[in-house]
Amino acid sequence: MKPLEGLKIVTVEHFAAGPYGSMYLADMGATVFKIENAVSKGDPARKMGPYFLGENDSLVFQGWNTNKNSIALDLKTPKDREAFLAIVRSADAVMNNLRGDQPAKLSIDYETLKAQKKDIVCLHISAYGRDNSRANWPGYDYLMQAEAGLMHLTGDPSADPTRFGVSIIDFMTGTVGVLGLLAALRRADKTGEGCDVDVSLFDVALHQLGYAGTWYLNEGLESNRVARGSHLSVAPVQTFTAQDGWIYVMCMTQRFWELLLDKLNRNDLKDDPRFGDQNQRSQNRDALTEILDIEFAKAPTAFWLQEFRGTLPIAPILSVRDALENPFVAEVGMVADVPHDMRPDMRLLANPIKFDGQRLRQSPGNAFGADRCHDEPVSVDQANK
Repeated sequence: MKPLEGLKIVTVEHFAAGPYGSMYLADMGATVFKIENAVSKGDPARKMGPYFLGENDSLVFQGWNTNKNSIALDLKTPKDREAFLAIVRSADAVMNNLRGDQPAKLSIDYETLKAQKKDIVCLHISAYGRDNSRANWPGYDYLMQAEAGLMHLTGDPSADPTRFGVSIIDFMTGTVGVLGLLAALRRADKTGEGCDVDVSLFDVALHQLGYAGTWYLNEGLESNRVARGSHLSVAPVQTFTAQDGWIYVMCMTQRFWELLLDKLNRNDLKDDPRFGDQNQRSQNRDALTEILDIEFAKAPTAFWLQEFRGTLPIAPILSVRDALENPFVAEVGMVADVPHDMRPDMRLLANPIKFDGQRLRQSPGNAFGADRCHDEPVSVDQANK
């Protein structure tokens, strides 16, 4: 039995943040009904290339929508509105990731839906939230990385401000959102009362500043990009040049620093006053980088991985291809075969959560509007995906 079997979720979602979050719920066994716009033919991710799976489906869409049902509705029409409410009345939670002012306009907010079901939980994921001057602003992941200071911290100091290579704020916000939803459901089980949960891309992005934000708020320290992808205050924690490529080394403790010197046969550096402790190494990072580059350039990446494996935190810097073809990925089962009607050999990244040592089974997200019976939506109670 999957841990969320019996839980019934209705979601009005598109693109990444909402779908990514609700995918975790679906993979863990919840019945998830994805309400898709009948007028625009569904989630725009269905039309995102360059690789498609027949009409109105894509590899992008499948990457965020495994194990979900699909119902096509126009929530602005009375008939489809009533169909939506019928589903809500048999559900445990309703979530959306629409622009902040849209849930109330579409009457899919908690204030409206609690009249349909006293203990309904509503999760609203938006760009900037629903209770401020930006409630009606559209917004996307990369804008949040820009305004929250993350692009300022990412990349080399000599380069332009740089975003993360993937939509990490969407993924983090979806994850944080369903964490809040599950917590609210637990409270609803105890009290019989529903809850309104609000999460925004902007808030989550700002929260990712972590200790850099805490330093500024308490000490006025403004962190900046550091060369070689280095940690802001700990050294050596950065990239180095091996004989045939790049590696990343993390000496997060004094013990790891001393172990590194032992393995490199550079115990002379233990007595170098520039590198005695973390603070000194951080202040003299450039000089340390020059010394260690010379040492690491003496051998290829494979040598260093073998030399340090299991003792010093170290990793190769891989391309997407090499990352996915890494034998360790196969060993841990992080790529799953998920046969699709249009692509029997479709493979997706596996869900990273294990229960009792087993990864969760994944099936393709249903075709647009597939979950209808004689032109009427299948009820949540009828679903058995």
